[in-house]
Amino acid sequence: MPTEQPTASPHELHEMSAVQLRNSLRSGEVSARETTAYFLARITERNPLLGAFITVTAEQAMADAAAADDRYARFRRSSAAPAEGGAADGLPLLHGIPTAFKDLTDVAGVVTTHGSAALDHKPAPTDGALAAVLKAAGMISLGKTQVPEFGLTAYSENRIAPPSRNPHAPSRSSGGSSGGSAAAVAAGLIPVAPGSDGGGSIRIPAAACGLVGLKPGRGLVPSGESAANPAGLVVAGPLARSAADAALLMDALVPSPATCYLDAVAREPRPLRIGVSLASPWSGAFPFTPGPEALAALQAGREMLEHAGHAVSEADIRYDNRYPDAFTTAWTAAVGTARISPQREALLTPLTRTFRRRAQQRSTSKLDESLAFLRRFTRDTITQYAAWDLMLMPALAQTPRPVGWFTGASHGDARWPAAAWAGDADEDYRRQCQFAPWSSMVNVCGLPAVTVPVHWTGGQPGEGLPMGIQLIGPEGSELLLLQVASQLGF
Repeated sequence: MPTEQPTASPHELHEMSAVQLRNSLRSGEVSARETTAYFLARITERNPLLGAFITVTAEQAMADAAAADDRYARFRRSSAAPAEGGAADGLPLLHGIPTAFKDLTDVAGVVTTHGSAALDHKPAPTDGALAAVLKAAGMISLGKTQVPEFGLTAYSENRIAPPSRNPHAPSRSSGGSSGGSAAAVAAGLIPVAPGSDGGGSIRIPAAACGLVGLKPGRGLVPSGESAANPAGLVVAGPLARSAADAALLMDALVPSPATCYLDAVAREPRPLRIGVSLASPWSGAFPFTPGPEALAALQAGREMLEHAGHAVSEADIRYDNRYPDAFTTAWTAAVGTARISPQREALLTPLTRTFRRRAQQRSTSKLDESLAFLRRFTRDTITQYAAWDLMLMPALAQTPRPVGWFTGASHGDARWPAAAWAGDADEDYRRQCQFAPWSSMVNVCGLPAVTVPVHWTGGQPGEGLPMGIQLIGPEGSELLLLQVASQLGF
């Protein structure tokens, strides 16, 4: 870790929003080196408890921060008149802001583990698309965050590193598959982070950790993952503590002269027609009952939306009961073709090994049939949703689960990683689908969605465990979703 210590500041840097930190960096109030050193020290202090990071790249981060400070000095010398707020013209949008990438995303010179003990862990030769975009925007990577094996699950536990834990209750999971990144943002180890979402992998950990999590629509942002994405389910988006911070990251992910998310996020949206539904395409295969805290979050969200002037009414949504089989076929297709030597397959987790075997046994025609069904499912679902401007539902059906709950394993400090993965793969999967029954169909439909933490089990914000709502919008509604989140006070 670096020996340089950050200078005293009127605010603890981790308590600043990403927008505030961006402004302080651009004005010269704080340097990139001071900021990077500060957050690396936070990681050293808190990551042993949380398991948010698999790899910390402190030396490279400090070198990148020094380069950012040199660039800032050159711009200040060459700028005839500093921009408003004292910032130098020409700086990248996110100059000097620390972040981290989930360990499915290639970062040049850093190992991409994919959360798997069955792979050879070699440094990536180049940056993946997501890392390249955010580095070009001035962000400084502090390392790689914890993920489940190949990003397959709604919890971030694997066989290569300690599980990612929830900063609000370390005995609980931070969710998955962007669980390490969500834990890092929620704990103030980094101010903001990109996640990727193929079945809920931004929204589930955002809801579990009390964050705003935005899943953009299909094709707007590269997924950032180096694994295959045959069904087009995966897209990258922000994990943030506020809608404004999420908007700031979106401006880097989707640079456009026509839309500035940060400038527009605080504008009041027009009154909206919002349909509320507890229906899930998983109900037939895995019947579930939403927990009382999930229903409390839904009621809180509904009341907040109505108080903001929106019309919220019950929506009678019906889903085709063939969905679970088709989605599972599409979701697990990539793991069947992953390059894993036969002698190392025993190192896979039981769930991965089971889904890999089944994927390899399926015919190509079965996958084609599933993808065709999902296209029909998309058309039917979007047609039903079109009666409303947005759809509302709980983000999760249960409170964040204990670490090891999905797998049946014990992850107490004394036993990790020797504890057996005792759970049955099918029981593991059933529990995940019942925990997060309203997320994957959004990926199938390619629609934008946001989760907002509107309820806490302790009664007050920050007390107990967070619970959230999910809002789903039509194609192109990413800004509208962030505006509604901002309107609700997040």
